Amino acid sequence: MPLPRLQLFEFNDAPFVPKVLQRTIISTLSRTLRWGRLLDGLVQPFVDFLHASGAHEVLEIAAGAGEPAAVLVEALMNRGHQPPTFTLTDLLPHPDAWRTLSARYPERITFIPEPVDATNIEPSLGRGRARVILNAFHHFPPKLAQGVLLGMAKDAPGLFISEGLVRNPLSFLAMAGWGLPALMADPVLAPESRLSRAALTWLTPVSLLASAWDGTVSTFRCYTRDELLAFAAPLGDSWRWEFGTYPVGALGRGSWFWGVPRP
Repeated sequence: MPLPRLQLFEFNDAPFVPKVLQRTIISTLSRTLRWGRLLDGLVQPFVDFLHASGAHEVLEIAAGAGEPAAVLVEALMNRGHQPPTFTLTDLLPHPDAWRTLSARYPERITFIPEPVDATNIEPSLGRGRARVILNAFHHFPPKLAQGVLLGMAKDAPGLFISEGLVRNPLSFLAMAGWGLPALMADPVLAPESRLSRAALTWLTPVSLLASAWDGTVSTFRCYTRDELLAFAAPLGDSWRWEFGTYPVGALGRGSWFWGVPRP
């Protein structure tokens, strides 16, 4: 029996938390994914999804700073696959960060600088594009999560949701081997606010404790297969659904959930 789902707060998305701390947490997670190659295990499920949906372009919902998409693009290319074109969107866009990623992968990553509501995607924006959420679906409480899933499904060739964790705190501890070095290196590698980040990371335990709290809370926020299928129930039998887990590093597990319309 899975642990109960808890919608506790995370420093990463709490409005009262200083932006420099949130950026430290986000950049540390991005660096952890890249250094540890923690999305390598997601490549085959994602390729299977692309084949099933027939999509060559994907619309990423709740893209945040966009690093998971960039890491997945790299993982696909490293394994000899042709990545689709990712169009990054968010209700709170990050155009500066996305512009950097788009310059790095001009044929693979583009973005929409205006806010995009996942529950009501403009037909002209979504047409022909599969819908994808990477490592962000757990942020939505159940009612909103269902609204997002159903909004993603509208007129879509397919939708794909993945999390780098499962509802077990041990799945976050498995990231510590790469997460701690990534956090300690952040004040040096960050493009801005280095003194503030150093104070939060090297002189105090603030960044470490906030990151540990957020990672643990994220595991309790993750949705199970049955919960995701319940969200999709209003679509009836018109969609085919697949669910599974994948290895995250040597010890961790993440989950994936995808669906495509039935012929």
